[in-house]
Amino acid sequence: MESFSITDIGLHRKMNQDFYYSSEYPVGNLPNLFIVADGMGGHNAGEYASKHTIEVMASVVESSLHIVTEDILKEAIEKANEELIWQAAQDLSMWGMGTTVVAAVIADGWVHVANVGDSRLYLINRDIRQITRDHSYVAEMVRRGEIAKEASRTHPDRNIITRAVGVTREIDIDFFEEKIRPGDKILLCSDGLTNMVEDEEIQKIAAGHKSTAEAAVRLIETANRNGGRDNITVVIIDPFSK
Repeated sequence: MESFSITDIGLHRKMNQDFYYSSEYPVGNLPNLFIVADGMGGHNAGEYASKHTIEVMASVVESSLHIVTEDILKEAIEKANEELIWQAAQDLSMWGMGTTVVAAVIADGWVHVANVGDSRLYLINRDIRQITRDHSYVAEMVRRGEIAKEASRTHPDRNIITRAVGVTREIDIDFFEEKIRPGDKILLCSDGLTNMVEDEEIQKIAAGHKSTAEAAVRLIETANRNGGRDNITVVIIDPFSK
């Protein structure tokens, strides 16, 4: 396995509220663990939400007694959700903070995914497939047929999230399992990439560079060249690299 992770503030933000975690090696009972979180909230609350969520998740995974991947990820996300809600109740400056989370574990030829929010996981080979479903207002509009998918990237309400960690005591998490095949690359990213770069271009860049590091850096550069309106985080995994 080979992976590379990178985050960039973009061209317009004063603070990077994205955060990532990347381990090709075992974490607790998981064989590996990759996470991207995109925080939201005023002042430093968004940065705290994403960073603290990943710290809590990594800690829970390390100590979890569960052996089923979905159970471990569920426990970790639910604990992070509790922690953010508790912290916001203690400090009113953090009221309303939250974060997206997309997490991936690769095991026995499968990628196991947990998702809350609109950060994404893609499988990329000769084509590109978004495995996660965005939990956002415009994504719901697309699914209802009210707007075209192409229009969602520039819609004025594209940043309205319908699910996030740290917002409600009961959290609804999506889980996915996808078979991976030789040549597949796995991409986790925040919407700072997907709002700036079309899926087809993401596929060309990710598939066109053998090195995960070169592909990740090129994706960041392309997002910034196209406007860089938000923080950008990219995690690329080549599960079959030796």
